[in-house]
Amino acid sequence: MAVHAHPDDESSKGAATSARYVDEGAQVMVVSCTGGERGDVLNPRLQHDADLLRDLSEFRRQEMARAQQVLGVEHTWLGFVDSGLPEGDPLPPLPEGCFATQPLAVTTEALVRVIRQFRPHVMTTYDERGGYPHPDHVMTHVVSVAAFRAAGDPQAFPQAGPPWQPLKLYYNQTISFDRLDALHAALLAEGLDSPFADWIGRRSSMPVRDVTTRVSCADHFGRRDDALRAHATQIDPDGWWFAVPPELERRVWPYEDFEAAISYVGVAPQEDDLFAGLDNPDAADRLAYQSAETGASPQYDVVKEAS
Repeated sequence: MAVHAHPDDESSKGAATSARYVDEGAQVMVVSCTGGERGDVLNPRLQHDADLLRDLSEFRRQEMARAQQVLGVEHTWLGFVDSGLPEGDPLPPLPEGCFATQPLAVTTEALVRVIRQFRPHVMTTYDERGGYPHPDHVMTHVVSVAAFRAAGDPQAFPQAGPPWQPLKLYYNQTISFDRLDALHAALLAEGLDSPFADWIGRRSSMPVRDVTTRVSCADHFGRRDDALRAHATQIDPDGWWFAVPPELERRVWPYEDFEAAISYVGVAPQEDDLFAGLDNPDAADRLAYQSAETGASPQYDVVKEAS
């Protein structure tokens, strides 16, 4: 289960991994916490489309349906309203009733219901910074961690279905500096412009993340890119998302990066599979049930609080 803030996030973070696991026979559920109603139209080709601007939320839903089809995943809307990205100094207050202002009990229960219905063994979401400090991304982190912990607790939200304990929680680490450094150097070596110089220049102001898990998924980069393009309002097809030639990316960095946050089976060094330690589905099911019944503590837990 991949928990995301807005439609398009599922295609820009971990999409090739999702497509790989779908092709290998896993069930993959994408959860969109909001409808992306307050997102800007970032594709310059569409910024003056009157029909689109009149009903952006419906366009976002249609885009999500197309991306879902490309990736082959299941999808559900958690049903909260996009908070928008506040700008200014001082920052303006968030809109009343938006996702980031909802009580944690309300948002957590909503996700717990989905977890208990879908019964994932593995969840992915964002780190405590949200990947970047958008209020909906930070809230998605808070809610995902809270729901991961609560889903297996029979005393928590008993009205939300029978307990089910997911066994592993990961953070997407799309902007890992090992990846950026490798792609940047390869682009320059080929005499090509690199879109990563500004990111690398800001390295000293950004926290160092512990990438624990690299999933090989180069064969699915094309599906990732097609899913991204399906979100036409959000992705400029001529923009930096597609600046790295596909063959160069597959050769230089054929992975997607993740950071283990919580695991009931431990985390081996240099892990290469989000399902590592859960090779037998029946045994994984038994462990999920047993962890819920006994209130067992995870073997690996490095969650930091969001600020």
